[in-house]
Amino acid sequence: MNSHETDWIGIAEMARRSGLSVDTLRWYEREGLIPAVDRGPNGRRRFSRAQQSVILLLAMLRDTQMPTSEMKRFVALMDEGAASHGRRIELLERHRRRLTERRAAIDAADGALADKTDHYRALIAQGRDCAGAPVSDAVRRRQSATS
Repeated sequence: MNSHETDWIGIAEMARRSGLSVDTLRWYEREGLIPAVDRGPNGRRRFSRAQQSVILLLAMLRDTQMPTSEMKRFVALMDEGAASHGRRIELLERHRRRLTERRAAIDAADGALADKTDHYRALIAQGRDCAGAPVSDAVRRRQSATS
């Protein structure tokens, strides 16, 4: 086997490396997100190094909830070569702005959850219910139970 042949990996290995399911990889191929998937001598899909890089990028974009339509647009821009670099930057920067907005919303929700858990910890420490009334010893023992 020459070194060029070892550059290819099968669909199961690609699924393992990318975290995408085999079914998702097949769907991406059908949708044109992974164009020109080669078949080995056994008829099974195999992915080149270049395709592996694209798939890893697609997995990351999917993890950050980029819409499939934008992922398709990005792949189409990649096919245009260097002339599309500016448009790729624009697409990625737009996605990054959405991520920043989502991160701010997640941070706000995380802060609210931290405040709420701190509130409950304080009630437990004080032996109080949510209205501020004292609780019985039996309730107090159950207050700190986590399950």
